[in-house]
Amino acid sequence: MSSLSYTAPTSVNEAVGILAGAQGLAKILSGGTDLLVQLRSGRTKPDIIVDTKKIPGIMGIREVDGGFVIGAATPCSVIGEHAGLSAAYPGVVEASGLIGSTQVQGRCTLAGNLCNASPAADSVPAMIAARATAIVVGPSGQRAVPVEQIVTGPGRTSLAKGEFILEFHLPKPAPHSSDAYLRFIPRTEMDIAVVGVGVSLTVDAAGVITDARIALGAVAPTQVLVPDGAAAIIGSKLDDAALAKLDAAARAVCNPITDKRGTIDFRIKIAGVLARRAATIAYKRAGG
Repeated sequence: MSSLSYTAPTSVNEAVGILAGAQGLAKILSGGTDLLVQLRSGRTKPDIIVDTKKIPGIMGIREVDGGFVIGAATPCSVIGEHAGLSAAYPGVVEASGLIGSTQVQGRCTLAGNLCNASPAADSVPAMIAARATAIVVGPSGQRAVPVEQIVTGPGRTSLAKGEFILEFHLPKPAPHSSDAYLRFIPRTEMDIAVVGVGVSLTVDAAGVITDARIALGAVAPTQVLVPDGAAAIIGSKLDDAALAKLDAAARAVCNPITDKRGTIDFRIKIAGVLARRAATIAYKRAGG
């Protein structure tokens, strides 16, 4: 059995070279809140761990052209303390704040939550709803990938050998826009989502929704967009009829499993309920 090695590169090129040339399984160490648990349980047995935290710029939040750049290794506790990001994208911030305990928040990251590729990851539906883009670096250079294209199945991503996420980009929000994230869990805190819903929308001066985007988590092998749900509320003032159509659209895209946290029928029903509630919160935040 080969021994586990550890390295902490200080540049993107060095990290890419190590990952691309690795013999056997290489794992990125960002916050480590998932990876270390998996190592101790024997669920994953990498040959090399590549700690990216020493790469310049991979930690921290920058405002660029009215939008935000979040380094892939930025702890979620830092995200929660950023006033500008919290004002522009409260849904993304509240979703990131639901990952683990206070102690975990000091280490966990959006990149780790995404690349762990759990269908129930809290930050992912919120990022998808907010149109977040992951900046992926690798042997072929740099590419921008919509967050919804990263996860391909439970525990699987679209990242090729040698690639990793450097940062996330959140676009400049349109005027009178906001977002929200809600989840259902069996306990009051520190649990895995039975269903998670992210909603982002924009309203005009009259309170009519002009743009919307809705994403669900924990109801399919990957997070899923709900385009029919967005279409159902665009052009409305989020009246009861629009909310009912949104509820039905959210249920229709679900393809969940039954497990100890919830049945298929329960998850489908809750997806509709949370979609209505999250849309209502986002609508009020946007000024509707």
